[in-house]
This record gives sequence, structure tokens and C-alpha cells, in this order.
Amino acid sequence: MDELLALAEQLIGYDTSSEDGVHEAAGFIKGWLDSRGVETEQGVCRGLPVITASHGDPADPTVILHGHIDVVPAGAGQFEARVEGDRLIGRGTYDMKAALAAMMLTLPTEAEPLPGLRVVLGIVSDEESEEAENRGSNFLVREPDAAGPDRNGGTAATGGMGLSGDFAITGEPTDMHVGVAAKGVLGLRLTVAGRAAHGSTPWLGENAVLLAVDMFRGVESLPFARESSELFDRPSINLGRIWGGDALNKVPDSCAIDVDIRYLPHQDPAQIRDQIAGLGPARMETIMELPPVSGGGTDSPWIQALTAAASRHHEGLSLSVGRDGASDAVSFIRAGIPSVEFGPAGAGHHGPDEWVSIPSLTAYRSALKDFLKRAAKSAGRG
Repeated sequence: MDELLALAEQLIGYDTSSEDGVHEAAGFIKGWLDSRGVETEQGVCRGLPVITASHGDPADPTVILHGHIDVVPAGAGQFEARVEGDRLIGRGTYDMKAALAAMMLTLPTEAEPLPGLRVVLGIVSDEESEEAENRGSNFLVREPDAAGPDRNGGTAATGGMGLSGDFAITGEPTDMHVGVAAKGVLGLRLTVAGRAAHGSTPWLGENAVLLAVDMFRGVESLPFARESSELFDRPSINLGRIWGGDALNKVPDSCAIDVDIRYLPHQDPAQIRDQIAGLGPARMETIMELPPVSGGGTDSPWIQALTAAASRHHEGLSLSVGRDGASDAVSFIRAGIPSVEFGPAGAGHHGPDEWVSIPSLTAYRSALKDFLKRAAKSAGRG
């Protein structure tokens, strides 16, 4: 446990909300993996590092353990990990540096091999970014000579690392449940026009900021926002950014808002846009769109093995959890690799008091090891 906690604290200590911090953390991780004698490779996607480390025969079935080192911005103090009781506190503890530390320590080595199974650790640096297509996780699975979309809607030769496998686990926070579904992402910029007037006579103008806030409230009340499913109570709708006004003493005549919509797997983003367009005049731009992860295939031997390994560490069902956040698991699913989310217990990700349960982190590492042993044994019988 001391080794696991120390490694998690080291990862948390890097401010990976910045590119410099990402490169520093990636350098540490690659050096740490190299020192354990595992085969590593480093690629670059949009200037950011993508790392793989592997052990086992490429001819054997392959399990991919997937994580990200980037985090959302935080105050300097949040990059100083601290222990309070049974909690490890700091930016990235829950989302998802502690889980990544457990994955790094779970990766088989020459000293502790796992015959019959190849295990690959894939680490990306841009899971929290607003990039929709040319993401690190897509780069992981894309073939080296593949082409992909560029920012202008054309095609660019982006290439990739060509990673393939039979099953993938991404270590996002799931409180020791196995996440088989996740919401999609629809990021929209809505620009609303008002009418300028002197700040001393606001009744002579139309305040675009207030109009934009009214529009956001309208989005929250649309039919799509009230839908639910077996795994989700509702879509998530957040007003993430707002720009409006250019002078204190002027009624703002333009306002733009960025709305982060996490929609349910059965919902159609085109229909969501149509409903929003019906609210009134506004310029609508799609700034990000990522598909959901749909549940299914829960009877696969991979998921059954992971569920069995996870269920030893908590009460109740360990399957069929729906994740409110988006998931890089979709990158693997698009590439034909079944994928789920599975991470330790904690809370507060993206908030000021983010934490992960230390006992759960220990259990998480144990569950991963148990799963890999079960998978290797099953592969041997096959």
C-alpha cells in the first residue's frame, strides 16, 4: 500500500492542467515504467504525449488498461496531495491519477509475469480537452498510416499507434462499479443579440446577457432535458462559460454562452439542436460532440470476470452503472474493442475537495490483479 500511495502522491504533484506539467509527468511515468523493464513507446498527438507500456506475447489475448494524466485547472495547493483519515485529497485523486497509479503497479513485468495474457497500459494527456476527434485515445487505436479530420472539416494524415486488443478498461471514477454506459457530449456556443443603450437608461435597450441567461433556462426546460433511461435520471446541462458586454456603462448588445450538454445514449444530438433552435433567435455553433457509450454485451466473459473481481470489494451489484461524464471508452468501442469504465471510490472530481478512498484504492488494485488472473486463466482454457 505504501508503494501505491506514494506513486499516486507523486502523480498528483504534477500540475497537469498545463502542457508543461503534462510533459513533466509523462517523462516521470515513462522513466518509472522503463525502470521496471516493461516495453514502452511514446507517441505525440497535437503536441501532447501518448504512452504505451506492454508485457506479454502479442499472439495472446490482449487487455488494455487505459488512463489519463491531464486534469482540470486548480489552485496550487490542490497539487500537494495530503492524507486525511482514509482519504487521499488533491486534484486528480479521483479523476484519475490514483487509479492510474494502481494500473501502473498492476502491469505485469518480467519479475511478475502473467502467462497467457498480454497487458497493455495506454496513457493519454487530453481526456479533459474540448478536442472532439484528434484525441489521444483515438490516436492510440488509429493505424499509423490512417487519415483523420482536421479542424477545418477537411482530412489530414494524422496517423496513430495502432493499438489493438480484446478488452479495455478505462480507469474513470465509478466507485468500484463496472460502467457499461456513459452520456454523450454536446458542447454548444449560443450567441444572442440584444440592443445597446446607455447604462443609465437600461430600459431603452435589450440586455443580451439577460437574454442569454433566459435562453439557458429555456434549454433546461426543453423536452429532451426531462427524459430518463434505465441507467440515467436525466441529461446533464451546465452553463460553462459566458461572454457579454464591453463597457460598464453600456447595455450589452451581444452575449455568447457555452452550454455543456451530456445527453443520454438513446438521444439524438441533432434533435437536441432542433429543440434549442426553437427557443428563439440565436447563432448556434457546435464546439464539441462526442458520442455516448451504450450499454450492451454485459454477458461477455471479460465483463463477467471483471464484475466477479470487483464484487468481492463491495456490497450489491457491481454492473450496469451509468456514468454522467463522457468517456474515452468510446475510442476503443469505435475501433471494435469492447470497453468499460472501472475506478475506485471517492468524490469531488473537478471540485475543490477532490478525494479518493485509500481502502478503495487498495481494493481497486487487488480487483485489477484478480481480473487479469481470471482473464489469463480463461484464455488458457480457450
